[in-house]
Amino acid sequence: MQTQTPRILASAALVLLLAACGTEGGAGAGPGSDTVAPDLPVAGTHWTIGAVTVDGRRSAAPDGARVAFGADGRARGSSGCNTLDAAVAVKGDTLTVSERSITEIDCPEDLARFESELFKAFTGPLKGKQRGEALTLTSPDGRNGLELTAEADLPLRGTAWKIDGLLTGDTASSLPAGSGDKARFVVGANGRVTGNLGCNNFSATARVEGRTLTIEGPAATTRMMCTGPQMQLETKLYELLDGPLTYRLDHRSLTLTNASGEGLSATAADGKAAGN
Repeated sequence: MQTQTPRILASAALVLLLAACGTEGGAGAGPGSDTVAPDLPVAGTHWTIGAVTVDGRRSAAPDGARVAFGADGRARGSSGCNTLDAAVAVKGDTLTVSERSITEIDCPEDLARFESELFKAFTGPLKGKQRGEALTLTSPDGRNGLELTAEADLPLRGTAWKIDGLLTGDTASSLPAGSGDKARFVVGANGRVTGNLGCNNFSATARVEGRTLTIEGPAATTRMMCTGPQMQLETKLYELLDGPLTYRLDHRSLTLTNASGEGLSATAADGKAAGN
């Protein structure tokens, strides 16, 4: 019998080990599991707000209503009129919104009404459910919520880009005071870039290869009279939009820089693409 004892003990130990492994491996597999669901993958994606629901009443969102969740734990967006900012914490499938603020621009009645509904719905803990490009956020009682759709990055070609800044190396500066907001351009699929330099319209031949946009030859412009700030901006942009430029897209934003590190920043005008 003594020669059998080690085998019996070894078998018993193996059974206990297998049982322990089975219990550990099964954690999270059934109801009541302690396994935490993976966090909602909302950060780094820009979302269009399609509709909000408050007290069971659904309201379609206006154009321009959107929100983006940053890696810094902040949510920033627009109601279609005012700008929204909030602190956001994501744990598992729950997104908790706190410390909300919103700008106070006077809005048309319909936009103001939607904005009020959005502010009511976008607060507290919200349970998230994602299917493809669609994400719904719902309050614990199911009476309030938001319907979101992931936005794709806008393309370089065909988008109306509004110039909003100048770049020198890592330094960004605003456009010259008093230069207005006319400066913009479109890179067309037909190999042309057209737009406005701050006062005069311009047109040039463009070539896109990889991450390089090359403006070939001096741009042709109209001959309108300009104010001093407009002419200052126009001269700068005329110089920049000549030769190869490295471009970088970030959702609705674009930067163009030359080999010296000088360039411009632009955002999509009204978030829409323009035919050309």
